[in-house]
Amino acid sequence: MSVQTSSMIDDFAARVLGWYDRSARVLPWRIAPNSGGVPDPYRIWLAEVMLQQTTVAAVAGYFARFTGRWPTVADLAAADDVDVMAAWAGLGYYARARNLLACARAVVADHGGRFPDSEAALRTLPGIGDYTAASVAAIAFGRPAVVIDANIERVIARHRLIETPLPMAKREIRAALEPLVPADRPGDFAQALMDLGATVCTPRSPACAICPLMADCRARGRADIERLPVKPPKKAKPHRHGLAHWIERDAQVWLVRRPGKGMLGGMRALPGGDWGDARPSESGIVSVDHGFTHFDLTLTLVRREAPPEAADAAAEGRWWPIADLDAAGLPTLYRKLTDKMLERDA
Repeated sequence: MSVQTSSMIDDFAARVLGWYDRSARVLPWRIAPNSGGVPDPYRIWLAEVMLQQTTVAAVAGYFARFTGRWPTVADLAAADDVDVMAAWAGLGYYARARNLLACARAVVADHGGRFPDSEAALRTLPGIGDYTAASVAAIAFGRPAVVIDANIERVIARHRLIETPLPMAKREIRAALEPLVPADRPGDFAQALMDLGATVCTPRSPACAICPLMADCRARGRADIERLPVKPPKKAKPHRHGLAHWIERDAQVWLVRRPGKGMLGGMRALPGGDWGDARPSESGIVSVDHGFTHFDLTLTLVRREAPPEAADAAAEGRWWPIADLDAAGLPTLYRKLTDKMLERDA
């Protein structure tokens, strides 16, 4: 590597970190730059899992409730599955909550309650992939890992003018970023790029004039900067239909716990059949539309008079006070449906 190239790399990190020292977002799981604080790997890991496919604004409240109720990884490992799934309700992508429990229990059982401090060891834990392993290694343990989330992807694709469509561009983005990671402050460097993408190099109307990388950003001033990184065309999602059953008795409604694996696994829900392509033949009381990652769903609510054992013999169920449904931890889909039902009956 030439002296000039080394200088350019050091300058990139210096500009990013200098900007971060002045402009870092205040986040409940973050140690402020130059504060002397020591990151808690448990909090870093929990935040990173929650932030997957989810916004910072949506995560903040959940993070506060989780860390208030389960302040350590040992506390989370000892928690009941149903309590954790209920606390996760509304955050979406529920496999993350199941993996959260599995990972916490593995850390306690196999690592004495301490997260391993290398990417390779972190990747052996349930639910931890390449991104989360790199992020925890860099932010919690100061390892010079290459951390790439959607915000960082956007910053690097624009700075280097990488026009290869995703996901093929990921290799180029990583190759461009890897030599830029500083040996010191790699965690702050990763968080700085995340903040830069979230607040300056935004998907729409990026604030190039205040960007610390504007001097040598290859996409700056281009009319088509917003298309970077280039994304593949979206595929049309299939539309599915399903029924849910409203079984009421003495101001209580029958709820079941969905199977541990599959969509909304382990969550409390209204009983009902499978979801499929065909529209249900019977009309319902109310219905809602809900979007999942790979398909859209119309779920229709029908009234049933069946006793619990006939309502869903294979599922664990219980009567739940209708006035206390907020405490049931229903996933968003079923919360939308019960809200609509209760509005109708009001």
